[in-house]
Amino acid sequence: MEGTINGSLNLIGYGLSAIGGAIGVGLVFSAYINGVARQPEAQRVLQPLAFLGLALTEALAILGLVFAFVLK
Repeated sequence: MEGTINGSLNLIGYGLSAIGGAIGVGLVFSAYINGVARQPEAQRVLQPLAFLGLALTEALAILGLVFAFVLK
């Protein structure tokens, strides 16, 4: 057939999930820096929460990568 596009949209989905992960990490550390700037004594409480947010956000991006290759 002429005029049709053959291929998979899986990699586009992964690209979107990677962009979402990057935005998520930016928001997590933006909130962390803002919180520490307002209350420097709260750094010990906020730092583990920031790294937990980083790990969860990156896990979702890696999950998107896995789905891009598994559902191909």
